[in-house]
Amino acid sequence: MMATPLETEPAAVQTAAGPGEDRPAYRGTLRYALTKLGGALLSIGMVIVATFFLFRLIPGDPVIAYTRDVPLSPDQIELLRRQMGLDKPLMQQFADFVLRTLQFDLGTSYEYKRPVTDLIGERVGPTLLLAGVGLFIAVSLGLWQGTRAAWNHGGRLDRFSTGVSLVLWSVPTFWLGLLLLMVLGAGIGPIPGLFPTRGMESVDAPDGFGYVLDVAHHMVLPCLTLVAVVYAQYLLVMRSSLLDEIGQDYVTTARAKGLRDDMVRRRHAIPNALLPTVTLVFIHIGFVVGGAVSVETVYSWPGLGLLFYEAIKGPDFAVMQGTFMVVCVAVIIMNTLADVAYHVLDPRVRSA
Repeated sequence: MMATPLETEPAAVQTAAGPGEDRPAYRGTLRYALTKLGGALLSIGMVIVATFFLFRLIPGDPVIAYTRDVPLSPDQIELLRRQMGLDKPLMQQFADFVLRTLQFDLGTSYEYKRPVTDLIGERVGPTLLLAGVGLFIAVSLGLWQGTRAAWNHGGRLDRFSTGVSLVLWSVPTFWLGLLLLMVLGAGIGPIPGLFPTRGMESVDAPDGFGYVLDVAHHMVLPCLTLVAVVYAQYLLVMRSSLLDEIGQDYVTTARAKGLRDDMVRRRHAIPNALLPTVTLVFIHIGFVVGGAVSVETVYSWPGLGLLFYEAIKGPDFAVMQGTFMVVCVAVIIMNTLADVAYHVLDPRVRSA
């Protein structure tokens, strides 16, 4: 019996897609990844150069700043400059800085008299805890509400959630933090203070599970501030992306086949709408390493953001350079991974 064209077509497709057909795609992805890696290394090199010269523009003399309350002779001040390496010509300081950075030596803090890598290692834990939890909640809440708002486009939920997210996205983070600090922390009028206003733990914090609850209690306000600002971005991006997908032909075809709305949304529209959020998620993961400077400063959260703020007041060049470089490198790495992941997930990018 002769086969119909519809029966022979899959066989033809299967014959054309042999084992060797995956190799060009694999090589193309590898070539793309290597190109992005080269761009990332170039960006990191530019960051190293910018990090050194950028903070030299900040007014202030570290020697004078850290000895303002101690009477010193000119010889003693000159000795401190020599110990800090500030007596050398600028280009020689830059060469020493680049050489140390390539050896993963970020220098010694002027204020703490300790290696900057040790200070960053101590502060990165609280930052990862605060920003990691905040990012997880913001992504989950923003994608869920953005999906609901787009699928019910023009309804009350869409108008309300979009309006709230636009307001939150426009509000400065430090201002929102101060507002929550006054209302929910210190208390205002009939509203009592419900949450701690500073720090990560109480002085008399208990051990075990009680310590976990104490840290969680201190984390409510800074985490709420982060979530309020970041979730708004995910809501708006997800809403816009899903609205574009709803108008596509494959969604219309799926509905015409009689598929339930919930299945069309979950299996067809949402997976494609999630692609633009990949870059946003990876970039925010990069910022998690650096923490939110304004939030940690407002709530005195002992993370990298607060460390950077305290270094600016010095100025403590070594700490400023180290923390700034860690944040920039983390963002560059996450952005590179986002580009590669987008290239792998979206066939339209691979075929371009």
